[in-house]
Amino acid sequence: MRNFGKKIGIDLGTTSTIVYLEGKGVVCQEPSVVAIDTESKKILAIGKEAREMLGRTPGTITAMQPMKDGVIADYDIVEEMLSWYIKKVCGRWELFHPYLMVCIPTGGTSVEKRAVINAGIRAGAKRVFLIEEPKAAAIGANLDITKAEGSMIIDVGGGTTDVAVLCLGDIVTGESIRVGGNKMDEAIMRYVRKKYNIALGEISAEMVKEKIGYAIHPPEEEMQISGRDLLSGLPKTIKITAKEICEVLSEPLSLIMTGIRNVLGTTPPELAADIINRRIVLTGGGSLLKNFDKLVEEQTGIPALLAEDPISCVAIGTGKALKTIKLIKDTRVG
Repeated sequence: MRNFGKKIGIDLGTTSTIVYLEGKGVVCQEPSVVAIDTESKKILAIGKEAREMLGRTPGTITAMQPMKDGVIADYDIVEEMLSWYIKKVCGRWELFHPYLMVCIPTGGTSVEKRAVINAGIRAGAKRVFLIEEPKAAAIGANLDITKAEGSMIIDVGGGTTDVAVLCLGDIVTGESIRVGGNKMDEAIMRYVRKKYNIALGEISAEMVKEKIGYAIHPPEEEMQISGRDLLSGLPKTIKITAKEICEVLSEPLSLIMTGIRNVLGTTPPELAADIINRRIVLTGGGSLLKNFDKLVEEQTGIPALLAEDPISCVAIGTGKALKTIKLIKDTRVG
């Protein structure tokens, strides 16, 4: 693949967007949030600056996430967002437009794929390639998926959890579950609202999950959280325990585990034996939930291993995949 354009890999996630630039590695990691002036429709901020506006904006400004459950919810905004990221990592180009590799959830529809391709081309890419998330995550986690051996990857993102068994460079069986870190945050917000009559923001809920969130076996921990009392309308602070949060997270986690068991149930016996020997590899920000690896091990009976850089695995894999384009020849588009 001879060309003079820069090669960029993008993990265009529901919660965050991570950009990999060939020769430099991960060069950008920003929240997938865009702040818009509702009157002029002008984009005011993208990324961290926009995320800080969530729940704090006046009536004329809307802070939104243009990706929902791993797919594009607002085509025009995603196009603007992609253009912003490309310019941020490439600067201005005059002759050679960049080549772009973007990851998509397992089993994405042709409409969803075309939306990503069009957004990338209109954002300034010379050519757009697509790669399924678990394949990119496996490559980014340094798994050799080209061998005649089965590898299993679980990528827990913000909007989706992608589960797949790979062999000979392709996905043998897989499933994309529309449950991820965001659903865990929403579960925490619902619980606090119902149990304590307190409205909790998205950022606060995520902080609770990160600090005292456990998939199983929670310790005797607690933390203070602050929100708006729904009865008085005034700010209020309460204490919440790790055991409470563990129970709250059990519902979204059970959906993820069902998807994992479904994939294992359709895996050929020979590959299942390989997976036991090679272990299940966990990637994505959601896999950092405390004791998530232990939950996977207990419910599947297969050892689970957290990847070295779980958050960046997909972005790194998209970038590496451009160097080994034969691995993804069937997903080349544009």
